[in-house]
Amino acid sequence: MSLCINPNCQVPENPNELVFCQACGSELLLEGRYRVVKQLGGGGFGKTYEVREAARTTGGSTSGLPQVLKVLINNQPKAVELFQREKDVLSRLHHPGIPRIEVDGYFTFFPANSQEPLHCIVMEKIEGLDLQQYMAQRGYRPISQQLALEWLHQTFTILHEVHQQQFFHRDIKPSNIMLRADGQLVLIDFGAAREMTGTYIAKQEGGQVTGIHSLGYTPPEQVNGQAVPQSDFFAMGRTFAFLLTGKPPNNMYDPYSDECRWRGYAVNLSPLIADLIDRLMARLPNQRSANTQVVLQELAEIDRTLQLSKATPPPQVPEIYQVETVVSSGSPSTPTFVNPVTLNESTGNQIPETIVNPAAAQASQPSASPTAYNPT
Repeated sequence: MSLCINPNCQVPENPNELVFCQACGSELLLEGRYRVVKQLGGGGFGKTYEVREAARTTGGSTSGLPQVLKVLINNQPKAVELFQREKDVLSRLHHPGIPRIEVDGYFTFFPANSQEPLHCIVMEKIEGLDLQQYMAQRGYRPISQQLALEWLHQTFTILHEVHQQQFFHRDIKPSNIMLRADGQLVLIDFGAAREMTGTYIAKQEGGQVTGIHSLGYTPPEQVNGQAVPQSDFFAMGRTFAFLLTGKPPNNMYDPYSDECRWRGYAVNLSPLIADLIDRLMARLPNQRSANTQVVLQELAEIDRTLQLSKATPPPQVPEIYQVETVVSSGSPSTPTFVNPVTLNESTGNQIPETIVNPAAAQASQPSASPTAYNPT
């Protein structure tokens, strides 16, 4: 089946062999190479589809790996700006944790009988679940400490690539992090990303920066239109507070302290990891870690400390058995006691037990000889 992407088409389903939609007349073979096979999602600003590149030698059939087509159906200037920004950002980032965009993957498409173009981007399809879906499918059961460490390392390695290219994401949250089947995390939705340039700083000062708000994840400075690279750290910290508790950050917010009181809901979590997450989501940007390299170094140190604590056995305390009363076979009426038994600390071997008969012990004690009286 081949789908028509005309938003006004009443019957978008078409046979694969057609080049034009039989209902509205719009082209089905986009840019002469992409055929839409199914819709993946949609909202007020756009829709996403799965597309495959048509094989030119097989009569229009599709082949190759599935890709994602993002279609902007809202032509407001700000929406177009954000859409084009995502294309620009992705074309400059190269990392397994960031979707790849086709070299010529951005184009405009005019549906039949329309004067308004649809803006389109073709990019790598990320197979898997986003972390919001992942948590929902496991009943919002918190992830383990070990998995949290692994995912923290992955996400900050991805974020390091983004920040090194002078971008910051501005919309990190569980639904914008995908989990592949092989365990690799992928950061998606770069439409809100910004480049840290003089122009951006000037726009901040003039109040011209578009606000991107995600309830519970957006830091205070970003709400006020003053996002900085450390704003991504706040959102990442809130994301991991959610993953480690199964509770949305706003459900743990304390208005009296203006803090997310999440630690009481996390189980079996090292204070080292909890302290790092608290630093990431400190209220002020200058109270957070300085940059992604610092965070990665902190994670490496935490991992070394935790591994060392596993490898170092606890100090051995000599085992002491309680004194107990047993009945001697030789004299049923005479109690026999077992001395306390310890382990030899240097060899680890048990010191043999000593059986003591109270009567025999008393008899073996030296008796005091009476002093002889010598008359003078």
